[in-house]
Amino acid sequence: MEPPENYSTSTFAVPFEDAKKIILRWDSTASDEARERMIFDGDREEVDLYLQAVDEIQKSMSSTSISPPSSSHHHDQDNNSNKVNSAIQIAMARLEDEFRNILINHTSPVEVDSPLISDHAPAPASSLNRNTSSVRSSNEFDQEELVGGGGDHVDALDPIQRADSSNSSASYRSTSSIREIHLIPQEAVADLQSIAKRMISAGYLRECIQVYGSVRKSAVDASFRRLGIEKLSIGDIQRLEWEALETKIRRWIRAARVCVRILFASEKKLCEDIFYGIGTAIDDACFMETVKGPAIQLFNFAEAISISRRSPEKMFKILDLHDALMDLLPDIEVVFESKSADSIRVQAAEILSRLAEAARGILSEFENAVLREPSRVPVPGGTIHPLTRYVMNYISLISDYKQTLIELIMSKPSTGSRYSGDPTTPDMEFAELEGKTPLALHLIWIIVILQFNLEGKSKHYKDASLAHLFIMNNVHYIVQKIKGSPELREMIGDDYLRKLTGKFRQAATSYQRATWVSVLYCLRDEGLHVRGSFSSGVSKSALRERFKTFNAMFEEVHRTQATWLIPDSQLREELRISISEKLIPAYRSFLGRFRSHIESGKHPENYIKYSVEDLESAVLDFFEGYPVSQHLRRRSQ
Repeated sequence: MEPPENYSTSTFAVPFEDAKKIILRWDSTASDEARERMIFDGDREEVDLYLQAVDEIQKSMSSTSISPPSSSHHHDQDNNSNKVNSAIQIAMARLEDEFRNILINHTSPVEVDSPLISDHAPAPASSLNRNTSSVRSSNEFDQEELVGGGGDHVDALDPIQRADSSNSSASYRSTSSIREIHLIPQEAVADLQSIAKRMISAGYLRECIQVYGSVRKSAVDASFRRLGIEKLSIGDIQRLEWEALETKIRRWIRAARVCVRILFASEKKLCEDIFYGIGTAIDDACFMETVKGPAIQLFNFAEAISISRRSPEKMFKILDLHDALMDLLPDIEVVFESKSADSIRVQAAEILSRLAEAARGILSEFENAVLREPSRVPVPGGTIHPLTRYVMNYISLISDYKQTLIELIMSKPSTGSRYSGDPTTPDMEFAELEGKTPLALHLIWIIVILQFNLEGKSKHYKDASLAHLFIMNNVHYIVQKIKGSPELREMIGDDYLRKLTGKFRQAATSYQRATWVSVLYCLRDEGLHVRGSFSSGVSKSALRERFKTFNAMFEEVHRTQATWLIPDSQLREELRISISEKLIPAYRSFLGRFRSHIESGKHPENYIKYSVEDLESAVLDFFEGYPVSQHLRRRSQ
């Protein structure tokens, strides 16, 4: 076994005896003083003296092991070998304690301030500018502390400082999103390296790795606790309510960025600094001993979410997780680059794949849920159905994740064209939607099946006018939601938007026909003129009956439709104007032609109950959504 460099050049006998005395003086099993004091806590001369003593013992061990066998020297050699082995064991036990003590003493909390957090954890590109509650600033970890060391942060944006702090792996150092910090001061790192060299040279590699791993893993565990990463099994996670999981997912995303880009990366750097040049892959063995368990614990959370029961409300948190993990994957591959870390890289890639599959599955299940949504009770007043609001808000959020979903959704939706003749499924012609992405086709398909469902719900209204108003309100809401989202509008396209606009305008026309054709029919001339043998003129009895019928019909429409609701003020005003443009001129003309015939008879107020202004005022009551007085407001005649 080769001893470390820089051994004393003294002769064997005297230095060995001196060295043995130094080793025995610090034997913690034989002395209270040795138990209570730590060598590396004292002055440097004492540290150097002890290390030189260990070097002499190791040199003696090497000399003894390579001495040629000789019968005359055999007995002496055995004695020397026993003395050396005993001294080595005592020295290694002491160095192990010193190694542990240095690690523990320099494992102290260090704050990770918000600029570092925001620097190391940029949001994924597809997450930027999302106006959703699920995407929040990483500043929740402002002033959080990580367990590290008393050293300064290494500014990853300063290439000179980074080069100075690096001993190896230049490509690893150049990863722009990784931000290493000094977990342990450089002087302590030098001491740890000097101890590690001697322990490993003496054959105590396993003990060195175990001590290092146990202390640093405790530090990582403490950092996990500060970041809110809990020790939960996959089963524990899947049993949690979704509302509780949403909060944990938000925290996990930010914590994962800190763990991979700061915590794990800094642990890797520390291992490289301490074990650099000592032996092949020793630094990697210590790194994996420290972080493999915590890394598995970290990724088990995302894995549990990826295999949990699918439901529409989980879509956006799953996409947030997918984006975060996709964004971290290059850093994971760099930090866990070694062969012994294969399982970590594979786990991360598999979770990413399962999250993508979950998102695709949820979208498909959402489409089916919209088509089959079973509620049959009509919404009062023909207003916007809760399903419409839910679906349109949902696909608006989907459009916010456009970049991610365009990459995940590669196939067209399974549309009604596959169910030829099936009355329970709508059809969608792909020919008129040429050139659209599969994601855009899925969104249009969701709107198609939403309309199909709404058409079915409209049939539960007993009043045909109200059914048309219901369709008008809901399709108008769909159009407004598309117009209000630039991303959604771009995907849906203006051609399909015009088609939807035409649909709600057609529903408005159908409403007017169903309500007002019969009312306006009362204001026609036909049936009012009579021709007798002696004279011709207007039948006053028919005219009176016509006014009474008009009054009754208008009062009923006014009473009923004031309770109907058009939530959009502009649409409400447009429909009132359209009604007035037909009703008011017709009533004014009818009144002008026939008023004199009524006023020349008895009780004209029983027949001409309303002025033109009364009707204009009454129309303003329509579609407000609340009852009005039993009688129309009338101006004094």
